[in-house]
Amino acid sequence: MQNAPELFQSLSDPTRLRILTLLRAMELSVGELAQVLGQSQPRVSRHVKILIDAGLIERRKEGSWVFLSLDRTGRVEPLFALLDRWSEIDGEDPWAVADAARLAAVRADRAAAAERYFASHASQWDELRSLHIAESEVEAAIARALEDRPIGRLIDIGTGTGRMIELFGPKADGAVGVDRSPEMLRLARAKLAEAGLAAAELRQGDMYSLPLPAQSADTIIIHQVLHYAQQPGAAVAEAARLLAPGGRLVIVDFAPHEREELRSRDAHARLGFADDAMLRFLQAAGLEGKVVEHLEGGELTVTLWTGERSEAKLKVVA
Repeated sequence: MQNAPELFQSLSDPTRLRILTLLRAMELSVGELAQVLGQSQPRVSRHVKILIDAGLIERRKEGSWVFLSLDRTGRVEPLFALLDRWSEIDGEDPWAVADAARLAAVRADRAAAAERYFASHASQWDELRSLHIAESEVEAAIARALEDRPIGRLIDIGTGTGRMIELFGPKADGAVGVDRSPEMLRLARAKLAEAGLAAAELRQGDMYSLPLPAQSADTIIIHQVLHYAQQPGAAVAEAARLLAPGGRLVIVDFAPHEREELRSRDAHARLGFADDAMLRFLQAAGLEGKVVEHLEGGELTVTLWTGERSEAKLKVVA
């Protein structure tokens, strides 16, 4: 409790309480907060700094944007319990009601930006999808690969539009999506908010150096990402670093093919992966690899592989 006076002092301004309430609903950029609060960005930034210094919120840079989220140590949960109880007694704060309405406008802006992006790239994506089995069948195969145990803590590497989190996040004990592209992360935020998963965490990061601690995941998905990797073995090893004992990595990608235009037109660094090559990557990363399924039905075959971390570290000798 030695920091309690500083914490209460950081909450003495009503704007800072409004900021915490907004971030409870969803992760927001400084500009989006300013839009909802009706205040200038410099003024909002001053409030944000005080809350960061108090350990109540976190700041993360993503390209030219800065995103804010609640501190993950649980420090703010007792505060929200108190505010919720006061709302039951005194009724909802009018400022909170108005902020919620303006927050809906931010969600709408994100959704509109996502639709514009999808429309401009639809022909390119549709052409690639036409080369392999329907995406719905790929997703069903991933679900089969995951159905034998709880998902636990989920990390989706190269999350793109957040589709894997949209599908499997509701069954997870927490979901984090990582992507190198700020544009894709903004699309994912819009899609996940629309799906009611605004609480999912999204981070900018490189597949070779993920901004997450070791053993922080029970399930990791790398869906149609490794064919962009110049060093796929290094990417698999970095994913394996995040797996807790008993955890599993699911990789979905193309089997070897000869569609050379995908390299020149779509920046594919690898024209698919042979099973033995992928199993070597998994073994080198300390995982027990397995070929799960080959999904044929188009010019390109989609393959699912899994790698599991031994549970030996969890066993205790009686």
